[in-house]
Amino acid sequence: MASPEDERIVSPRARPDEGSFEPGLRPRSFDQYIGQGAVVERLRIFIEAARDRAEPLDHVLLSGPPGLGKTTLAYVIANEMKVGIRVTSGPAIERPGDLAAILTNLSDRDVLFIDEVHRLGRTVEEILYPAMEEYALDIIIGRGPSARSIRLDLPRFTLVGATTRAGLITSPMRDRFGVVLRLDFYSQEDLSRIVTRSAGILGIDLAPEGAGEIARRSRGTPRVANRLLRRIRDYAQVRGTGRITVEAAREGLRLLDIDEHGLDPVDRRMLLSMADKFGGGPVGLDTIAASISEESQTVEDVYEPFLLQLGFIMRTPRGRVLTGPAYEHIGRRPPPGVAQGRPSQPALWDEVEGE
Repeated sequence: MASPEDERIVSPRARPDEGSFEPGLRPRSFDQYIGQGAVVERLRIFIEAARDRAEPLDHVLLSGPPGLGKTTLAYVIANEMKVGIRVTSGPAIERPGDLAAILTNLSDRDVLFIDEVHRLGRTVEEILYPAMEEYALDIIIGRGPSARSIRLDLPRFTLVGATTRAGLITSPMRDRFGVVLRLDFYSQEDLSRIVTRSAGILGIDLAPEGAGEIARRSRGTPRVANRLLRRIRDYAQVRGTGRITVEAAREGLRLLDIDEHGLDPVDRRMLLSMADKFGGGPVGLDTIAASISEESQTVEDVYEPFLLQLGFIMRTPRGRVLTGPAYEHIGRRPPPGVAQGRPSQPALWDEVEGE
């Protein structure tokens, strides 16, 4: 059964029904990859150096909000290294034997991509340490006094880990990644280029202005941009001429109830709840989640990052606070002291938490 989060068209998380769709749009090389310029430039250097030395690339940790292309980048890394890739996720590796089966089937310099690497179990993670450092796997055979340990040599491989919650990765695990990179939200210009590229692959007649309108409301996230492109294509086909013009894009997005900032009814409900029920804050994360019937982790991982990026909310030591632009967006009068994005308690301005 699909969760409410799966049904949100602007959710940056992947949907089960997109598994067969996304691979066709994924770039396969750095030349095709759009955006994340600093990340790509560093990886180009590291990969070229590793290839020249005929060594595996150092282990890579990719962090950032969902939907920004961490999985895509793992495929690009493998392709640029001219090696194979094995894809799995932290929750899927339940027992040490599962990990051993994956590692022993890798070839020299292959890439092992583990999504949600922060959700690896502690036992599995500890077995992964010597595999990452020494390309070896320690296995215990038997039980009790007759138990003995054997060491299996592994092919030299590159672990690419992806996480939306870098703070949950243990220090021993983080220290074993030689390359740590963070992906940020995309600019409107980059998203417009991504939408245009996807439209070309899918055979969609897309006007430049229509691409810009979709990009502007895509929450800085390529996955959302491609999803909106498919839905606007449907609208243009049924209600228009088949060509996605700026007018068709605006009407289609209005039908989807996505406003000019890319916010949907769930986002607006969160802002309205903070304004009407809690006076704009400060209010705790769990309280916000309960007020809109969502899980705290979903609010923190999915809703909050983009609202922070827009400057609609701020984190403070005492909770979340609405800013002036948020009040303006939802059509509410801000309390005294809130202007130009400052919180209702001016003293809190200097206490804003870091990311």
